[in-house]
Amino acid sequence: MSGQEDSFLRSLGFPSIQVHHSFDHFDFTRPGRRILVIGPMGSGKTEFSARIWRDSRIALRKGTAVAVRTSTAGADRRVVHFVRSGLDRTRFPDYPQDALAYRGGYERCGDDISSAGDSFELESVMACRPDAGTWIIDEAAFYDERIAYLIRNESDLRGLQFVLPTLVLNFRKEIFNHTARLLLENATDVFPLTAYCEHNECIEDSLFTYRYYLSDGIECPALYFDPLIIIGGDTTREDPREPNYCTRCDNHHYLPGKEYTFFTLKPLGEAASRGDPKPLSAELAAIAGDPERSRLHASLKRLHLDSPDPKPQNMDGLRVPCIAEKALCYLYAEQNLLSADQLRRIVSDLGLDREYLGKRLADNRRPLEL
Repeated sequence: MSGQEDSFLRSLGFPSIQVHHSFDHFDFTRPGRRILVIGPMGSGKTEFSARIWRDSRIALRKGTAVAVRTSTAGADRRVVHFVRSGLDRTRFPDYPQDALAYRGGYERCGDDISSAGDSFELESVMACRPDAGTWIIDEAAFYDERIAYLIRNESDLRGLQFVLPTLVLNFRKEIFNHTARLLLENATDVFPLTAYCEHNECIEDSLFTYRYYLSDGIECPALYFDPLIIIGGDTTREDPREPNYCTRCDNHHYLPGKEYTFFTLKPLGEAASRGDPKPLSAELAAIAGDPERSRLHASLKRLHLDSPDPKPQNMDGLRVPCIAEKALCYLYAEQNLLSADQLRRIVSDLGLDREYLGKRLADNRRPLEL
């Protein structure tokens, strides 16, 4: 709080207190900002962007003196253009095509809304709108790494402002990917948002996105090696092959299988990459056919049932289907430890679900004909 604000509140009879601003009107006069709006799913990142859009409608009514302060190199920062991620076209299917949509509503953007799937498409969209000075790029972490430098160069050279509502942490509570890391490195401002933990018995602040599946009505936490990207909507899914998301505090964010991934699964993948795929195939066969014989089951049992601080909820991660397929996706799409031929051979030998695995590989930009 500034000294002027403090004096004003004292003149009204307020004691000396800390006053917090939850949201100021957006400043369109400052050129070159790269603003990250981060938080878990449901924390209001896109609604934050909608507020900026509404502020722009008011600011554009101002006169030429304001336009001088908000413009650089022919781009007026009061002109806002919203870019939705081309990866996820299934969210909010009931909204208009030109909607900047969030969970509580939407804003109609008319011609000031586009879609882009990578930094090259984004660059083309920007070239078509040289007058737009503020760019809201939804889910920027889903783009290729090049986007971080495209944004930095355009903001430095032309004074453009970028607002980037995006996940920075994935469901594993780790930096989402290289793009998210580069966006953090190049940001000038960061607005962190939180949400209530969505566990029924908790009201703590949540910073984390939690992925889980529903199997016979039971909440089953995603295993650590679950595919990093699974494209889908915001509706609740009863299909145990398709994930659900919510926000959870650290205490209620269950993430079984991390030790197993690095202690067992990844070393098995490394052995396969050196020409010895049999141990990996044997483990995946156990996971797919008789999970209680697998090293995965033994690891989870030791850590979550037989430990001094048992958390049996983690064992429910074994209830979902296609765990072996998920392990293969992790080793092939994320770790690059398996060749395409090895992947096809294991899928064929074990009779795994080709359709499911193909879909997950495509989600993670490693499409493969199985």
